[in-house]
Amino acid sequence: MTNVNDKVERAVARFERVTRQLDERKGPVRDAARRERQRLNADLGRRFARVAVAVGLISLVTIIIGLIMPIGMFGFLAAVGLAVGAAGLLGFMPARGGGALPAPSADLPNGEMVQQFDSYLFRARRALPAPAQAEIDALSAALPALRETIARVETLDPSAQDARRLMSIHLPGLIDRYQKVPPAYRGEIDGEGKTVDQRLVEGLAASRAALGEISQRLAKADMAAFETQGRFITSRYGESAIDR
Repeated sequence: MTNVNDKVERAVARFERVTRQLDERKGPVRDAARRERQRLNADLGRRFARVAVAVGLISLVTIIIGLIMPIGMFGFLAAVGLAVGAAGLLGFMPARGGGALPAPSADLPNGEMVQQFDSYLFRARRALPAPAQAEIDALSAALPALRETIARVETLDPSAQDARRLMSIHLPGLIDRYQKVPPAYRGEIDGEGKTVDQRLVEGLAASRAALGEISQRLAKADMAAFETQGRFITSRYGESAIDR
């Protein structure tokens, strides 16, 4: 009977794992994965461009030297070796942060910071419990709209500053501290009757709400500016103004 129960439990666990993987292929997770692929492809394109420039410069210098003085077979081989070395160095140099989960850099422009934050959430998601993953998905889904609005404002704008601190310091710090808690202790109840997992979900939900409010605030500022401009155009160039 015990063997039968074990087989049933393994089958149920396998079914849940498969369904979870299928669920992750659609909705916000799929969109986040698509944006991450776009970022990786863009990085790959930049690497190829750097390699092409380096090889082109080495070839140009080799040709110029060859026109001035013979370089011989050894000189040619040295140039080829230098080009191969430069291509390998530029093409396979690890990206900033390597395989870790670096928080967005604090010196990035607003739009780029949102992109790095989106990438950070995508990579951190798998190490978090299911309720936290749901909050991550909801937060990631709201980032494209935030990027569209925050990219147009100055870095020192108060709303932008709030969003930047949250994306580069506070929320990555929350996830980092969570990951440092041993898994065996994440289910223990603290003095307020909450577990570490529950604290994480609450923090993510609060972060999502805060970024949503900032995005809405910036969008309303754009709407107000448009309304003001529209009123000016109407009052300055409307039919009644022209008749006067």
